[in-house]
Amino acid sequence: MSDTNQSGLSDNAAGGLAYVTIIPAIIFLLVAPYNKNPNVRFHSWQSIFLAIAWVAADIVLMIIGRLPFVGLINLLLWPLVALGFFILWVVVLIKAFNGQRFKIPFIGDLAEKQANS
Repeated sequence: MSDTNQSGLSDNAAGGLAYVTIIPAIIFLLVAPYNKNPNVRFHSWQSIFLAIAWVAADIVLMIIGRLPFVGLINLLLWPLVALGFFILWVVVLIKAFNGQRFKIPFIGDLAEKQANS
């Protein structure tokens, strides 16, 4: 579904831009005609939930880093988690620009429920 909206932005481009930062995702959920498109809504919600998960993981790793002895594991764990989130972000970004839905486990289900409500 790559119809061009009145603004000249295709649905695929809007879905992909929703992942750039959380700001376009929120804007697409508030502004017509994007807020009526289920594909754009799905990508916007998944972007928001992915950002929340990224922040939550960072907070958990920050707390683990402050624990004595266990905090040393954080030196190896934090870069791996950050790399995992980055790779996941690139995958969903590319899939969205190509007009595909890549559902992240758990987050994708939440996004789909919000997009269809």
